[in-house]
Amino acid sequence: MAKATRAAYGETLIKLVDEGMDIMAVDADLCGSTTTGKFGAAYPDRLFDVGIAEQNMIGVASGLALTGRTVFTGSFAVFGTGRCWEQIRNTVCDSGLNVKICPTHAGITVGADGATHQALEDIALMRVLPGMRVLVPADYASAAAAIRLAAETPGPFYVRLGREPLPEVYGEDFTCDVAFAGVPRTGTDISIMACGVEVAHALAAADELAAEGIDAEVVDVMSVKPLDEETIIASAAKTGRVLTVEEHSIYGGMGSAVAELLSEKHPVPVTRLGMTTFGQSGSASELLAYYGLDAAGIAARVRELLGR
Repeated sequence: MAKATRAAYGETLIKLVDEGMDIMAVDADLCGSTTTGKFGAAYPDRLFDVGIAEQNMIGVASGLALTGRTVFTGSFAVFGTGRCWEQIRNTVCDSGLNVKICPTHAGITVGADGATHQALEDIALMRVLPGMRVLVPADYASAAAAIRLAAETPGPFYVRLGREPLPEVYGEDFTCDVAFAGVPRTGTDISIMACGVEVAHALAAADELAAEGIDAEVVDVMSVKPLDEETIIASAAKTGRVLTVEEHSIYGGMGSAVAELLSEKHPVPVTRLGMTTFGQSGSASELLAYYGLDAAGIAARVRELLGR
């Protein structure tokens, strides 16, 4: 059943506290949308809603972390990373605090809310920060695993969550390490390296291409920082060509991270497919199709790259 990655947020926090972890959450007036409201309903003394004050949200979270708690923050990705970037940099990362930045509604699949609410720069903003780990899960199961991993691993994390329901890629028993890239489909002609919502579209594109005799490998680069270098390099070495796909700017995102790695350690042709403009209003499916980020758009770019 299709479920949004944001749906894993509140539910997983509840499970972690049920298991005995000292978890706190701080949100900025979006508890219903981020699903921290579910966590607050179960554990009202563990959720603080600071109102529309994202900088204060990070300050409160940091203070709670200094008391020994593991603290998660919410909001929408465009506000939960952008409006409070200085506080994340100077308070959370410079001090190595146990604060997990887990906003929802990332990317163009926010849909009708439009460009002002579609975070396309958040991976770049978080990836550049020393000490920050960046995870972009592809479905509900991997989102739950990413949140659990962040809770169990000391220090700052960014977990990018979305609004749009996504098909299952992994089973409910999925687990991962801090540096994780999965290979849900093997192939020999090209490596399609995707993250987040684009993993399911990459798999659908690979199915479409297979009917035409093109054997595409799909790599889920869930951990954008640190990268699973071994898996990424092995795939690139096998196929000899890489297409990265992300619901984010091609500048500074997952595609940039993969290109940087391969340019240094195993050079192959790399093409980055993603956003180069602001988004616009529309349904998630309309926007993905318009920007060539759905299965049909990915398949078309692969054909172009392979000269088919």
